[in-house]
Amino acid sequence: VQLQASGGGLVQAGGSLRVSCAASGRTVSNHIMGWFRQAPGKEREFVAAIRSGGSTYYADSVKGRFTISRDNARNMVYLQMDSLKPEDTAVYFCGLDETYRAPFRTTDYYSDRATYNYWGQGTLVTVSS
Repeated sequence: VQLQASGGGLVQAGGSLRVSCAASGRTVSNHIMGWFRQAPGKEREFVAAIRSGGSTYYADSVKGRFTISRDNARNMVYLQMDSLKPEDTAVYFCGLDETYRAPFRTTDYYSDRATYNYWGQGTLVTVSS
């Protein structure tokens, strides 16, 4: 299984950016896919997740600004980031939960790093003030 994140870059505060995650070896529509981020000197934190049925989950800090989506034909997952803030600056990682078509879980499950068995290499998003 390989996950390849891309699309990071430098953007001004208030701007938008979309990061992508290309998957191989698994079909993203059959698995929980998540986005996490890690700022310098900080722990990796949950951003958003999408389960196989299409339900989405967000960290409170990004709710209403970020949107996770999936393109089943391309086997890709996206994170659209709008109204970006300097505190969104981080390396963004996509992760995949090996469980096949997992049933509904508690919200804590989607935000737990341990849920995800595979990770991409990360893409850097820098938001300037």
